[in-house]
Amino acid sequence: HVMFFGSQENCDYCDDTRQLVEEVTALSDLLSLEIYDIDADKDLAEKYNVDKAPGVVIAAKEGDQITDFGVRLAGIPSGHEFTSLIQDILLVSNRDSGLNPQTREFLKDLDKPILLQVYVTPT
Repeated sequence: HVMFFGSQENCDYCDDTRQLVEEVTALSDLLSLEIYDIDADKDLAEKYNVDKAPGVVIAAKEGDQITDFGVRLAGIPSGHEFTSLIQDILLVSNRDSGLNPQTREFLKDLDKPILLQVYVTPT
C-alpha cells in the first residue's frame, strides 16, 4: 500500500512523484495507492511521520488494516532511488526486512528512536 503526500505549494517534484507512484502501483492489482495533501491531511501526515512533500509511505495492507513498517521516501525517487522504491515495495510485501538474526537482536535492544536519512540530489 503506497501513500503519497504532495503539496499545492512550493513542491517542485510533487507532480512528477505522483505520476511515478501512480504508474508503479498501476502495474499490479496487489498494489494500492492513496493520494493526500500534506497540508489538508495534516493529521494523517503527522500519524505517518511525513513532514516533507513529496513524501511516500510504503505500508502493508490486508483488507482495511494498514500496517506501518516505517518505510518513508522524501522527495522524488528517480534515478538510482527508483530502485530503492521498488525494493522497498518488495520488502514490505514480503513482511521481512532480510536482516540477519544478529542485526535483529541488536535492534531489539535499542531504547531510543533512531532517524536514518539518506540525501540525494536529482542531477
